[in-house]
Amino acid sequence: MKTQCIRITAFGGPEVLQFGEVDVSEPGAGEVLVRHTGIGVNFVDIYHRTGQLHGDAPQPPFIPGVQANGVVEAVGPGVRDLRAGDRVTYANVGLGSYVAHRLLPAERLIRIPDTLSDDLVAASYLRGLTCHYLLKRLYRVQAGDTILVHAAAGGVGQLLVQWAKRLGAIVIGTVGSDAKAEFVTRLGCDHAINYRRQNFIEEVMRITGREGVPVVYDSVGADTFMGSLECLSPMGLAVNYGTASGQVPAFPLQLLHSKSLSVCRPTLRTYIARRADLETSSREFFDLLAQGGLHIDIAEKLPLANAADAHALLEGRTLSGALLLEP
Repeated sequence: MKTQCIRITAFGGPEVLQFGEVDVSEPGAGEVLVRHTGIGVNFVDIYHRTGQLHGDAPQPPFIPGVQANGVVEAVGPGVRDLRAGDRVTYANVGLGSYVAHRLLPAERLIRIPDTLSDDLVAASYLRGLTCHYLLKRLYRVQAGDTILVHAAAGGVGQLLVQWAKRLGAIVIGTVGSDAKAEFVTRLGCDHAINYRRQNFIEEVMRITGREGVPVVYDSVGADTFMGSLECLSPMGLAVNYGTASGQVPAFPLQLLHSKSLSVCRPTLRTYIARRADLETSSREFFDLLAQGGLHIDIAEKLPLANAADAHALLEGRTLSGALLLEP
């Protein structure tokens, strides 16, 4: 059958997102046919559209998107744990979520608990898995830790602030406006720094009594990462998990020497490659959502055909909530 899709025909701006159709076959062994009900729009989609990922970048034409929810319509031979009608979600199963229907490997799908709505999960699942590995695996945030979160009002940043507070951390967050500072403060951020009128390095050192922080979560990249290193305490870790302002420029490794610093450029897919890890991360995130421990704001829900508008909104950096596409 044919189903609606968005294709990227060349690297570039939102205008390269072209609405059309693609063929979808019947599910084969171990596969499931899913009808999408909500597609998450994430910053990594922009990296793919613009070709910013260098060696990891797919080459046009391709269908973008790494996350979606849906309803199982059919299962292939050998699929025992899912059946037609089940609500499911997935993230990082390769590119291709900007479609109305999709064939997917059953082993990469997670059932959505009855306690959670489709839109809530679609708006937060990829970001929730990202926060899980950042806070609980890459660096295990402990009660009393003071941490720095760049882009605290962004999609992942909001969840990092809230989850870290649940873990007992003291959170310093950087934002680009006073309105965003007020927003993240309402989410629980202890110290909000407006980097447009404050020097975030000086502010972090003032807040911490010149000690610095043990970990910095940096999704901004080029504009902030070298400053992030200056904010670290001895043996601290700078995590660059995104490049919203561009790739981090090369720097001498010797800069890390005097304080025995560490840096990391992680990716979610390595943390959920094993089914057991995927299930654990999903369960712990869903449990927190069900408890009402995280505020998830949905800024816009647009038709799939309007994917270009969604990308323009995301790149405009004026939103404080999630963007969804609806087939």
